[in-house]
Amino acid sequence: MRVGTQVEGGETVLVVEDESLILALTQSILEHHGYQVHAFDNPTAALAWAESFTGEIDLLITDVVMPEMNGRELQQRIEARHPAARCLFMSGYTADIMALRGVESGGIHFIHKPFSVASLVRKVRDILD
Repeated sequence: MRVGTQVEGGETVLVVEDESLILALTQSILEHHGYQVHAFDNPTAALAWAESFTGEIDLLITDVVMPEMNGRELQQRIEARHPAARCLFMSGYTADIMALRGVESGGIHFIHKPFSVASLVRKVRDILD
């Protein structure tokens, strides 16, 4: 499903999601809309890549609840190396669980799983613009 040219992008997006189907789907959607996507199924591998990546990471899209470290901790560690990186958290959990994981609603970009193609690409474009 093509949403439209207004949501197209060429920015670099780092996607971190421990559910392989959601990771593959998110990567495919974003690549289809012109983004340069680097996808990882665990935060440790993503962090290692980000620490050695010399380009700009425009957007981090990360699950909130993952093994090894939560999305908020990953965001903070990515931002230490790439301070201009914006972040979109995604989760199927409720707001109270997310607050326990350090992701409160104020000023945080969030998309609830499952999400549609249109909602994902619009949200990404809104954050990057």
